[in-house]
Amino acid sequence: MDIRYFDNAATTPVKEAVLEEMFPFLSVEYGNPSSIYGLGRRAKRAIEEARSRVASLLKCKPNEIIFTSCGTESDNMALKGMAMFQKNINSGKNHIITSKIEHPAILNTCSTLEEQGFEVTYLDVDKNGFVNIETLMNSISDKTFLISIMYANNEIGTIEPIYKIAKIAKSHGVIFHTDAVQAVGNVDIDVKKMGIDMLSLSGHKLYAPKGVGALYVREGIELKKFLDGGHQEKDKRAGTENVAEIVALGKACELAEKNLDEYIIKLKGFRDYFFNQITQKLKNIRINGDLEKRLPGNCNICFEGIESSDLLLKLDAVGICASGGSACSSGDSAPSHVLSAIGVPNNIAKGALRISFGDFNTMEDVEFLVSTIEDIISTQN
Repeated sequence: MDIRYFDNAATTPVKEAVLEEMFPFLSVEYGNPSSIYGLGRRAKRAIEEARSRVASLLKCKPNEIIFTSCGTESDNMALKGMAMFQKNINSGKNHIITSKIEHPAILNTCSTLEEQGFEVTYLDVDKNGFVNIETLMNSISDKTFLISIMYANNEIGTIEPIYKIAKIAKSHGVIFHTDAVQAVGNVDIDVKKMGIDMLSLSGHKLYAPKGVGALYVREGIELKKFLDGGHQEKDKRAGTENVAEIVALGKACELAEKNLDEYIIKLKGFRDYFFNQITQKLKNIRINGDLEKRLPGNCNICFEGIESSDLLLKLDAVGICASGGSACSSGDSAPSHVLSAIGVPNNIAKGALRISFGDFNTMEDVEFLVSTIEDIISTQN
């Protein structure tokens, strides 16, 4: 049975060119980047080349990129690092603003910081998942030191007004961080033009392996490190570097930058065809998220009277991989916090299906997906 994979928001396959570039650093180029002999120096050069490639995709300086193990670590480093820095300098600032539809890596980090005495405002969003700019402005106080709003939502694909948020943050002297794990490689990002101070990304969302990520930190911003050890990553993140996967991330970013326009057009074509076909063929469905300002490959719909778990099992039986929401929340039986935040009733939210297209999909795959869903839903009803 052929596998047709439509869960690229959860993880992506590793591209062949990425595997080829990283493989030598799993075999013959095994040097420690901190060693001064040739084998170590070559590993160090490979890391710096990867850093430049990541920086090129984000349009920032290479020295503003810190390599991490994943998007979750990047989020933790940004929020906890900034919070602890404020505490250490006795700035008197202890207030963070975020949204109710953030990834658990942000929400749970904020919860931990609340336990340590920090105050957090969780902004409501509208029916399409957008943060209200006026509400954001009214939430800022003289205690606010950080605003963290995700670039694009991992479930419904809505792209937030990042430029406006960053501009507001800057006008109030507040640092702006964005969790861009879903956005990097899917939309064009210029951190300088957009006024972004910190940005998190993860390799396995853009065709690199799991286990590597990065945090962009604008030059001049200070973070308190929370891993003690050696002086790797400019003394910001201790631990011997994962050279092979850093190299892989660099290559993936290079490919993403080179093919971005074509990639966006391709995924939008799949997305729009899927939405058009599914709304024509089936009734009693709800599309979640904004139809225009959303990730190019994201589709999130609810089927009334259908349990998403049943639908996913039936799709899996014919080789289709999809999800009911965030992969990081798949073990949670409660309704999606994102769908709840945009006002989807629980009885409808339980029928949610997230489809996320990627570079390895074809239009034939999409047509098969539509016809299969139509058959399953029609039979169910």
